Amino acid sequence: MSSFLICSTPVHGHVLPLLSVSRFLVSRGHRVRFLTGTRYRAAVEATGATWIGLPSGADYDDRNMDAAFPGRVGLKGPAGIRYDLEHIFIEPGPLQVAAVDEAVAAESTDAVLVESMFIGALALLQRPRDKRPAIVNLGIIPLGITSVDTAPFGLGIPPRPGAIGRLRNRVMRLLAEKVIFAPLQTAAVEMAQRITGKQLTTFVLNWPSMADAIVQFTVPSFEYPRSDLPETVHFVGPMGRTTASEGDLPEWWPDVAAAQHVVHVTQGTVANQDLSALIEPTLAALADEPVLVVVSTGGRALDGLALPANARAATYLPYDKLLPLTDVYITNGGYGGVHYAMENGVPLIVAGMTEDKTEVSARVQWSGAGINLRSDRPSPERIREAVRTVLATPSYRNASAAIGADIRDSAGLDGLERVVLDLIAKPQPTV
Repeated sequence: MSSFLICSTPVHGHVLPLLSVSRFLVSRGHRVRFLTGTRYRAAVEATGATWIGLPSGADYDDRNMDAAFPGRVGLKGPAGIRYDLEHIFIEPGPLQVAAVDEAVAAESTDAVLVESMFIGALALLQRPRDKRPAIVNLGIIPLGITSVDTAPFGLGIPPRPGAIGRLRNRVMRLLAEKVIFAPLQTAAVEMAQRITGKQLTTFVLNWPSMADAIVQFTVPSFEYPRSDLPETVHFVGPMGRTTASEGDLPEWWPDVAAAQHVVHVTQGTVANQDLSALIEPTLAALADEPVLVVVSTGGRALDGLALPANARAATYLPYDKLLPLTDVYITNGGYGGVHYAMENGVPLIVAGMTEDKTEVSARVQWSGAGINLRSDRPSPERIREAVRTVLATPSYRNASAAIGADIRDSAGLDGLERVVLDLIAKPQPTV
C-alpha cells in the first residue's frame, strides 16, 4: 500500500475528476488524503479518502466566484483571464504549499498528485527531489506544456506544420509570456522566491513540465504532436468509460430508439447555469429539422425549458444507452464529455471559449472529430448549419470512431496507478 496526497483548487470542475482518482486509489488499497476546500469535504469522504481542508485564505465558495473575488466583475477577455489566474490560482500558492508541507510532515507521503491549476506545486518542484515526495501532474485538461510545435496554451489555435508554424509559435509565445501574461509571471516569480528563495526558471503556465510525471487523461490521437515531448508525459486515456447504468429510463425513451437521427445537446454539469448559451439555441435551430433533439441539463431543473415537438429532456441521461444511438453530440467542450462521445464514435459540435474549453474545442477541430463553432453563444443558424454538415459528412464520424478505438484500448486509471507506482519505486539521486 502506498500513501498519496491529492491536491485540488476548490473549484467543482477541478475537484470532480479527482474524486474519481481518489475513489479508484482507495479501492486499490492505497492510503489517500485529499486537500481541497470545505465545500467538498463530504464528497471527498464519500470516496473513502481523508479530507484535509485548505487554509481559509486559499479556500472559497466557487458557486459564486464574483462574490468571492469582486475584482473580477465586469472583466472580459485577456483582462479577465489575467485576473482569474493571478488572484484565484497564483495568490493562494504560499498557503497551498504550507498546507502540503503540514500534511507531508504529519504522515509519510509517497506521492503528491495535483491538478494543473494547483499552482503552488511549482514552488514544491523547485525543491531537490530527495527533499520532497514525488509530484505528479494530473492532466484533467488538455496538455498545456510549452512546445516549439504548438501555440501558447489558452488561445485555442491548432498547430501549423513546418518552419513557418514554428516561427508563428515562437512569436506568439513571446507575446503571451512577455506582454499579455507578463504580470502573471511576475507574480509567480515573486511567489516562488518568497517560498523557496529560488528563481523560477519556466513560464508559470508551463509548470507541469517540471513535474516528476504528467499523467494525461487522453490518447495521443486527440493531442497535438510535439517533437519535444518530455519523457515524463504519459498518455493513459480518459479516467472514465461509459459503463452500464442503473435506474429507470425516461418514459419517452422509445422515441430515441425510433428516431432516424438523434442529436444530443448538453452544457455539462458545471457551466449549465444559463441554458440560453447553447441548449436553447440548439432547440430553436433544430425545431423544424428531421431529428430528435435529446437534452441533458446536467442536474439543472427542467422548469422553464420550452421544448419543441421534436425534443425531449432530462436532468441526467444514461450515456451507455444514449450515445450508441446518437448521431451528433453538441457540447460546450467539457473534456470528459467529449471523450465519452468519441469513445462511442459520435461526431461533435463544440461551442466553448472559456477556461480550458477553448483548447478542447480546438482539438476537436484539429482531429477532424467535429466542428468548432468558436463561440460560447452560437446562433441557431450556425448550429443548424453545423448539424446538417456533420450528418452529411461521414469523415467526422470516422475520425471520432478512430479516436474512440484508441480510447477503448487505453488503460485509464490503471495506467495512472502504474505510472505513479513505477515513479515512487525508482531510487532518487541525492543533491
